[in-house]
Amino acid sequence: MNGQLVAWENATTHVSAHALHYGTGIFEGIRSYETAHGPCIFRLDAHLNRFVESAAAYEMPLPYSQQTLSEAVCQVIKANLLQGNSYIRLLSWYGSHDMGITSRRWPVETAIIAWPWGILFGDDRSRYGIRVSICPWRKIHFSMLPTSAKACGQYLSSLLAAQYALKQGCDEALLLDASGNIAEGPAENIFLVKDGRLVTNDESSSILLGITRESVLSIAQNLGLSVEVRHLTPEDLFHADEAFFTGTAVEIVSIREVDGKLIGTPGCHPVTDQIHGVFNRITAGLDTAYRHWLKLVPAVEDSRAAVFPIEPAAVTAETAG
Repeated sequence: MNGQLVAWENATTHVSAHALHYGTGIFEGIRSYETAHGPCIFRLDAHLNRFVESAAAYEMPLPYSQQTLSEAVCQVIKANLLQGNSYIRLLSWYGSHDMGITSRRWPVETAIIAWPWGILFGDDRSRYGIRVSICPWRKIHFSMLPTSAKACGQYLSSLLAAQYALKQGCDEALLLDASGNIAEGPAENIFLVKDGRLVTNDESSSILLGITRESVLSIAQNLGLSVEVRHLTPEDLFHADEAFFTGTAVEIVSIREVDGKLIGTPGCHPVTDQIHGVFNRITAGLDTAYRHWLKLVPAVEDSRAAVFPIEPAAVTAETAG
């Protein structure tokens, strides 16, 4: 937190923090996987690139370079002795100075958290598919907020959608965009399979361009699968042979039914399984063609007492307020 290793219970911020009142923060969710070579972080560079882009979208001056953040993420993994699969949350937010909307005098706080985390929906639902409900709340249009940025306040939309799905007895929600086309889940992108062709949408549907989404597109291309990127309608979904969500937290999970309607043939999702199988081999470090997607964390040892001083990037007088 702000350049120092801090015990979980001491990683606090003040109630006057700007982000607590206005949601002015950006974040990334990143996964680390157990491999024969040690813990490896999946597509860390891509996540850090998007983190920087999210900051730029909200004109937030990040105090640390990407290289420094990369080193700090590895240090947090090591300090927590995380050998197996884990989840990493990188967060920057405006701290305490004043309650103005435009003063820009707030300090930028930065924290990295990591903890053990396995399959999001559990083995059974991941194997047979999850139940999804289309939410009456619409996804924020990209003309209203930069939907390609991963900003804290924007996830109130996701909260409403997820709460709605739980009330319907479903595992997850699906949001439509302002035009009534399919956007995405609360924290996932969506893919459909029709006649062996993979179909998904893009930023014109007000989605976040997910790192796992991009990874699946690359995997599909290398497998020789036909891919189409276009607007998706609810009718496309209901008539699909297969459907699945992608995301860092969810990884790749099949969608079994939507609003009580079965998608394709229950238990039969060969294209999803094929892509998921390659993805699992990649994250386990078994596919050398994708080795560049994995960042090996240096030998994890008991370094919890260590302090990792992080030098902030240059901050101008203007950005410092």
